[in-house]
Amino acid sequence: MLNALLLPLLFSMAGGTFVFLRRPDQRARGLLVMILFQLVGAAGNVMQSSPELYALLCVHALVVLVLMTRHLQAPKASTQPSGD
Repeated sequence: MLNALLLPLLFSMAGGTFVFLRRPDQRARGLLVMILFQLVGAAGNVMQSSPELYALLCVHALVVLVLMTRHLQAPKASTQPSGD
């Protein structure tokens, strides 16, 4: 199962980090996709458990947690009228 989930989880971490850093308007959608990849990985871990897959899922969960924490701590962009 590790062979089937290794590349998708690595792609999720790389793509999610790219979206988080380069496209701030799509951060929430990118985080949602990363969480869905985490759920697919967790389902794969339930079907066929291995320590390597568990370690990869832990690293992926840590990346998601850090990015989500930074997203929730970021100030919201407010749209104020310019006063013209």
